[in-house]
Amino acid sequence: MSKKIVAIVGRPNVGKSTFFNVLAGEEISIIKDTPGVTRDRIYADCSWRGTTFQIIDTGGIENDTEDIILKQMRRQAELAMDIADVIVFITDIKAGVTQADIEVAQMLRKTKKPIVLVCNKCDKIGTPPPEIYEFYNLGIGEPLAISAGKKLGIGEVLDAIYYNFDIKTNELDEEESIKVAIIGKPNAGKSSILNKLLNEERAIVSDIAGTTRDAIDSSLKNKYGNYIFIDTAGIRRKNKVYDTLEKYSVLKANAAIERADVCLIIIDAIEGVTEQDEKIAGLAHEAGKAVIIVINKWDIYEKETKTLENYRKKVYEKLAYLSYAPILFVSAKTGQRINNLFEVINEVNKNNSLRIPTSLLNDCLSEAIAITQPPSDKGKRLKVYYMTQVSIKPPTFVVFVNSKELMHFSYIRYIENHLRKQFEFKGTPIHMIIREKGKEKES
Repeated sequence: MSKKIVAIVGRPNVGKSTFFNVLAGEEISIIKDTPGVTRDRIYADCSWRGTTFQIIDTGGIENDTEDIILKQMRRQAELAMDIADVIVFITDIKAGVTQADIEVAQMLRKTKKPIVLVCNKCDKIGTPPPEIYEFYNLGIGEPLAISAGKKLGIGEVLDAIYYNFDIKTNELDEEESIKVAIIGKPNAGKSSILNKLLNEERAIVSDIAGTTRDAIDSSLKNKYGNYIFIDTAGIRRKNKVYDTLEKYSVLKANAAIERADVCLIIIDAIEGVTEQDEKIAGLAHEAGKAVIIVINKWDIYEKETKTLENYRKKVYEKLAYLSYAPILFVSAKTGQRINNLFEVINEVNKNNSLRIPTSLLNDCLSEAIAITQPPSDKGKRLKVYYMTQVSIKPPTFVVFVNSKELMHFSYIRYIENHLRKQFEFKGTPIHMIIREKGKEKES
């Protein structure tokens, strides 16, 4: 049984994101006193009375606007309402019923779905303030007074949501999903790739750099498997991060990487690998995530003989620490090779979780030592006794030696490369820990 979905809608700046964060139990949505800050749908799980459901925060609805972002925000809200089982309509009791509220209410009534009307910014909960009676004129039921900022009246809203579910128990035995973060600098085509993968306009796409400010979760189940795609704000250079909102977005993108199993690093084919791309890719590598390098806009890149091979070589030269990562050349615009991503995502995720039996591991180590003897220094030779795998995501190995000082970086890399030849570690970093036999300190 799938989770019920609750969409939180309303005109801009009425407190939707604050209400969403209270229900989610953490600051998932960006909160700022600027209309239009929440531009995309944000997803989170909420539990009430033993029932788990998904809540969706939306961009504010503004009718009759020529602003491209506001028009797409309205489309986002419409998409959320299309898939919602219950709609929570947030209004501002201090502002009273506005013309925009009336238009939103008309739009909501057409959905024929259960609607919970909420009057936010009510400082005291108890006897309803006289201002609340004006909201009965919207014709969508009894208004509930709350203060999202002070967390007052939230339980009544959750009760109303709960009672509007057709089925009271909907705990879902969730199938394992691969969490995929889509990262890269602004305007590289992250949202366009997401939309192509989902075959739906789930993330706003425009030519305005910095459009996606939040990390967005989008669930997908298809013939390849179950996925949760996390579309992130483009990560700018630090000297270009001026306002607090943009800084918060960078932090959220980093958090998205931490949550992910696989990171798709989106690179603009025309611009090539920039210094900023190197830094962004480094975040995923250092976090130990499975990585796929995705070269977007390949359809408009001028091609000659061996163009693809030469381009791949240049990418690996710039991103030498990601030599293990596969490279896919795609076009979000035409859909070229986009579906190939699913199989590669599955492969690198499997490799990031790969666990090697100790016996096979040490057979591999013995072979590596036989081919290339451990180094020596001042007459003292390194002895490599054995190795064992201690964790996954990323695969982490402990190598026991007689002297950590003799275990040069180059020989560690040699053993790592031999492991990669023997076992399928495509797309995943490998973490090597060096210990002296009988000692517990790590290198």
